[in-house]
Amino acid sequence: MEMNELYTEVILEHNQNKENKRHIETATHIEHGHNPSCGDELAVEAVIEDSIIKDLAYTGSGCAISQASASMMTDLLKGKTIEEGLKYTQRFIDMIKREPIPEEQLEELGDAYILKNIQNVPAR
Repeated sequence: MEMNELYTEVILEHNQNKENKRHIETATHIEHGHNPSCGDELAVEAVIEDSIIKDLAYTGSGCAISQASASMMTDLLKGKTIEEGLKYTQRFIDMIKREPIPEEQLEELGDAYILKNIQNVPAR
């Protein structure tokens, strides 16, 4: 399978996966985000107990890539400590900004690693 096909398959899979696209009634933390350049809206809700991300979900609307990346990151961060969550989130942001990151650290991002070259995709 070519990289382009793999990229498309992973994006579609996560975009259609609704496991983490839900409201958490008992959320202890909620953050809202809006991308004015494309109109994406996202709310991330978490249950954090004893510095562990026990549950993590998102709601909102946007393009397939924004929804897929939210799905990927919620999968990645559930069960992690807050410290680990912040580390992986910053690593993801640095990857998107094309900051130099060792390959083995990028691979720790799981499926989100597939978005490494997302800035090469034209804006719609």
